[in-house]
Amino acid sequence: MNPVENLTLRRTSTAQQVADGLSDAIMRGEMAPGAPIRESTIAASLGISRNTVREAVRMLEAGGLVRHTMHHGAAVVDPSQEDLAELYRARISLELSAAATPRTPEELAPVRAALHALMAAYETHDPAAIAEKDLAFHAAIVSMLGSKRIDEFYAQLARELRFFLVVLSVEDREFESQEGVIEEHTSIMAALETGNPDKARAVLEEILTVNAQRVAAIFANRS
Repeated sequence: MNPVENLTLRRTSTAQQVADGLSDAIMRGEMAPGAPIRESTIAASLGISRNTVREAVRMLEAGGLVRHTMHHGAAVVDPSQEDLAELYRARISLELSAAATPRTPEELAPVRAALHALMAAYETHDPAAIAEKDLAFHAAIVSMLGSKRIDEFYAQLARELRFFLVVLSVEDREFESQEGVIEEHTSIMAALETGNPDKARAVLEEILTVNAQRVAAIFANRS
């Protein structure tokens, strides 16, 4: 018996397309933190069933961009200080683990490529593009651990963190400047290339810790 003879290939479902569209709107800051997700309104405007929209909302909830509360329904996540602290604890732990082993030039090549992409994004002065490439640089560091499962976990973590950064760039003009981002990442790259894990970890930990404190301080003063 052919094990795939009954397999049916399907295009992306309508629910997935709705989820992708809502996700893009949230990540662009077009849907504010705490904004309600009105399933009936979305269904009516798109000419689809409410069940399809509900399925899309569940996908977003699983992805950390939407929360569902009793008696209030679904809404765009309104991040808390505790959420931010947990995200940074997780990313620091993973990145320091990745930097704990000396890496060859071949292993570091994706990290250097990500740094060049970040430099190009910085020239656009687009906060969302800078945040995306910033996190891609750090994802490249984590990928040196050689685990697809960890990469997937970090991708989800980075997605949630990117939402935090988008919120801050929309609400706080100070954060939008991203001043010093190239210098910080260049110093991380240089530390990784020394082949000295202690130095690489020290530079990473200092930069990530300072950034976490800075983001937390700005976040605490949100309008």
